[in-house]
Amino acid sequence: MVFSTVSFLFYFLPIFLVLYFALPFRHFRNIVLLLASLIFYAWGEPKNLPLLLISILLNYLCGLGMGRAQEKGGTGKSIFIAGIGFNLLLLAYFKYFNFALDSLYAVLNGVGIAMPKAEAVTLPLGISFFSFHAISYLVDVYRKKTAHEKNLFALAMYITMFPQLIAGPIIRFSTIARQLHQRHHTVRRVELGIKIFILGLAQKVLIANSVALPADQIFSLAPETLGLASAWLGITCYTLQIYFDFFGYSNMAIGLGLVTGFTFPRNFNYPYVAQSITEFWQRWHLSLSRWFRDYLYIPLGGNRGSSLATYRNLFIVFFLCGLWHGASWTFVAWGLYHGAFLVLERSGLQKVLAGLPRACRHVYTILVVMVGWVFFRCDSFAQALHYLQAMAGGMPADNAVAPVLSFMNGTVITALCAGILVSTPIMQAMNKPLAAVRMAAPVLSLTLFVISAVSLATGAYNPFIYFRF
Repeated sequence: MVFSTVSFLFYFLPIFLVLYFALPFRHFRNIVLLLASLIFYAWGEPKNLPLLLISILLNYLCGLGMGRAQEKGGTGKSIFIAGIGFNLLLLAYFKYFNFALDSLYAVLNGVGIAMPKAEAVTLPLGISFFSFHAISYLVDVYRKKTAHEKNLFALAMYITMFPQLIAGPIIRFSTIARQLHQRHHTVRRVELGIKIFILGLAQKVLIANSVALPADQIFSLAPETLGLASAWLGITCYTLQIYFDFFGYSNMAIGLGLVTGFTFPRNFNYPYVAQSITEFWQRWHLSLSRWFRDYLYIPLGGNRGSSLATYRNLFIVFFLCGLWHGASWTFVAWGLYHGAFLVLERSGLQKVLAGLPRACRHVYTILVVMVGWVFFRCDSFAQALHYLQAMAGGMPADNAVAPVLSFMNGTVITALCAGILVSTPIMQAMNKPLAAVRMAAPVLSLTLFVISAVSLATGAYNPFIYFRF
């Protein structure tokens, strides 16, 4: 189940909120939230619910063991290593087993060795996110950044909390450890949470979904039919789709968190206005970027060593960042591609960019990001190279503007314009001085919700990119 569905908006969510707020005691509310989260997860894949429960129990026991060892003056290092190993093995098996086998088959076939194919492993929903949550919990306990959680149900609620279970944001245990036991519910927080949730819903349904259809249609074209204009339209649509797909979902998660008394961290900060790739990663998917920074980049040495050591660390982090997004060499290429630009900027390109006009720095960043999205979106290197060739004008030209216009309509044009506008802070800047805009916010929110709900109810195109991560 995802948030942008009729079943969630009109069945699951209302029933959950009624039960949650009808119970006055926090312990009962925690039980309702935990049960709702398990139902939310099982709705899509009930067969993988035991796996999630086993993961919760083992991580709870590891945290408990480390905590008791630390209370006796030890560190619990062996338990910590075992817990981290369990989570990594779980992630590696379910997410990368098929990928490793396919790579092995390709190598063997290349040397003429035939090998029978094994049965494919099904990817459990949200495994990348709940595994990273579990790892962050164990690391925070081991580093004594937070006390181990003695209440199994509280830890289960942290890992399974449905607002962030399927697609994040990735929340540190230390960030909400206290809120798991004691939260403040106010009308102001609920009102703000509803407003942010509706904003995220509109971003997902009205912008991301609207540009998703032409993006998918164009990326599915045969290479010989893909021209310059249609290629640029496709990648422009996808650039907006992936941003508002995930940004919208993150806002919905943050809004639901506020409604239920939690404060989740901001996950995006206008990444498409960045002036460099370094700045882009300081604005894009902040919870993931900070997770890799604190739990991988800094332990590897960060930028404390030589320049070569720093470059090595960046490549390792972005190799794994790409692999985290998907079990495919195109995702690895996307990660290494961004890592390469970060290294280039650190090794002198940043100084060159600083001397350029702001508009030039922005064009550079957007072009680099859009080229990277080609690798992220395409299923193979061959498709990605054909697509990049079309973007460079190396494929057969479009027949005038007819092919491009065949993907365009009023909804797509409106979504493109709205997406480009909302990708910048201009609306936020306008909202501050205009009291009339603030007064009309409730009406605007209601309007956006109604339009989004109608779109979903009528069966409009509704994919979700991060659902498979």
